[in-house]
Amino acid sequence: MSSGGFHIVIPARMASERLPGKPLAMLAGRPLIEHVFQRACAAGADTVSIATDSNEVKSAARSFGANVVMTSADHQSGTDRIAECVSTLGLDQGQVVVNLQGDEPLMPAACLVQVAALLHEDHDADMASLYWPIEDEEDISNPNVVKVVVNAGGAAMYFSRSPIPFPRHARPVPRQQPDTSSWKRHIGLYAYRVAALQEFSQLPPSELETVEKLEQLRMLESGGKIAMARACEFIPAGVDTPEDLERVRTLLRSTVY
Repeated sequence: MSSGGFHIVIPARMASERLPGKPLAMLAGRPLIEHVFQRACAAGADTVSIATDSNEVKSAARSFGANVVMTSADHQSGTDRIAECVSTLGLDQGQVVVNLQGDEPLMPAACLVQVAALLHEDHDADMASLYWPIEDEEDISNPNVVKVVVNAGGAAMYFSRSPIPFPRHARPVPRQQPDTSSWKRHIGLYAYRVAALQEFSQLPPSELETVEKLEQLRMLESGGKIAMARACEFIPAGVDTPEDLERVRTLLRSTVY
């Protein structure tokens, strides 16, 4: 899959509610943010930048050779931080930017290439993202697992923390073949066109976004198009809690990359 040119921005902040200081948490002898940066570099992007408001993150990132863009401490979301970073970098309106969250140390590089390629291939799309079939029945009703439904053309129709589609006459049991599962877990990996990103960041939070606490709904409510595809590789969950940190530490002990 050819992606064309693209840029990766990694938003990172120290003030995580569930895991304060998360970017600098140590994993296999290196800070978490360095693992994320290495995943980004492996994707062959034109540029990789870390966007942060923290001097601690800035110092750590520069120690392992990353380009750092300092951003405002007032941003309410990673998307807003990326929008400021993109303006500072002076990227052209038509260029593609991938938002790799700073807590995804196990992100496959191939998925970064894939999500950028979706935008290059669909000129009508403003954003692109990925999903993975839900195979665990408990995940269907778990509000921490965001679900997405897509149309026949592969564009997102809606995102929700509730089971969508809702099984009106049957229990929500995934089918045996993951490729045909009716339930899709949304993966928080995004690609944007610069123009759409800047316009998106200027919009106020939408009604559905406020209800579901899902920022991507703002794009759909404003009439934007989000291209979707099944991830080309399984993407392990990121690091949100101390328990996640221990899980990833265990995985990294047995993983060489």
